[in-house]
Amino acid sequence: MLKHYKIRHYNFKLAIMVIILAVIGIIAVGSAEPDLQSKQLFGFVFGVFLMIVISLFDYSVILKLYWLMYAFNLVLLILVIAMGEEGKGAQRWLKLPGLPQFQPSEVAKVLLILFFAQFIYLHKEKLNTFKYLVLCVVLFAVPAYLVYEQPDLSTTIMICLIFCVVMFMGGLSWKVIGGLLAVAIPAAVILFALIMQPDQKIINDYQKGRIVAFLNKEEYANAEGYQQEYSVMAIGSGQLTGKGYKNNQISSVKNADFIAEQQTDFIFAVIGEEFGFVGGCVVIVLILLISVECFLTARRAKDLAGTIIAAGIGAMIGFQGFINIGVVTYILPNTGLPLPFVSYGLTSLVASFIGIGFVLNVGFQCQEK
Repeated sequence: MLKHYKIRHYNFKLAIMVIILAVIGIIAVGSAEPDLQSKQLFGFVFGVFLMIVISLFDYSVILKLYWLMYAFNLVLLILVIAMGEEGKGAQRWLKLPGLPQFQPSEVAKVLLILFFAQFIYLHKEKLNTFKYLVLCVVLFAVPAYLVYEQPDLSTTIMICLIFCVVMFMGGLSWKVIGGLLAVAIPAAVILFALIMQPDQKIINDYQKGRIVAFLNKEEYANAEGYQQEYSVMAIGSGQLTGKGYKNNQISSVKNADFIAEQQTDFIFAVIGEEFGFVGGCVVIVLILLISVECFLTARRAKDLAGTIIAAGIGAMIGFQGFINIGVVTYILPNTGLPLPFVSYGLTSLVASFIGIGFVLNVGFQCQEK
């Protein structure tokens, strides 16, 4: 499985950008919740180790286990529903004997990318046939439904976005895409109208409440929308260079604990307040550059499977970063997605490093065409 590579072909630029972003996360978590900084540091060290190891293994060999990955993914997601740990109205965490508690839905994103990379690669000539399109949708829908049932609507939406990118990079015909959009857009409008009905059963009440609060910001500023209101206030108060790391200013939104989950979903607000516009821009630029670098690697991949892996991971980081920052700056409804490599959460952090490890390996083999 290990191959002989030339060190000059290693994408140090991508690895360094990811490490810098993760270090910023460690610093920010240490300010938001000092007791969790050591755990975040452990996740960082373990994640970097896995990233380096995976980057040296031939992904083509690993992908031969794609059905095992898919089955393992389903087992984890089923176990979450059957015996998962519940918290804050959701059952998303799993505690197995001898292992720390983790969130399988975060692992599911990477496993689905790897599975479809090999599945589409093996059936690329048949991808645009009705039979294989239906088969791909079914294979995707099963884990997506299990994530949705936790309930975890935000991660389900992320998985849907990743699936769309994977199918497009796999060679989905423009005719098929046009036909799907012709159906999907009206269906989305109808679905949204149904969700906004008083007696709807499509999503949970708290999920609908977040949408309503976003559409009526002033009315819900002190209710469902208070987190986002205060996060915008925190970012604005940081101005150009911020109030300083771990500052003790009384006017600090962070110090007053006005933002719940500031170490996870709203970590960008902490960065904005303490490091200002400059700090926020550094995080945004790093996420953008990491995502772009993944897509550039996808263009140079030796085969279609490598293209799908690199593009899928790039889409995962890019979409998730955009959605998280969009929520914190109140341009999107509250979703509950972590900021890649920055938010506290060992499963998300380690899974992201694993994904980058595969992208690095794809890049490592680009020169060997």
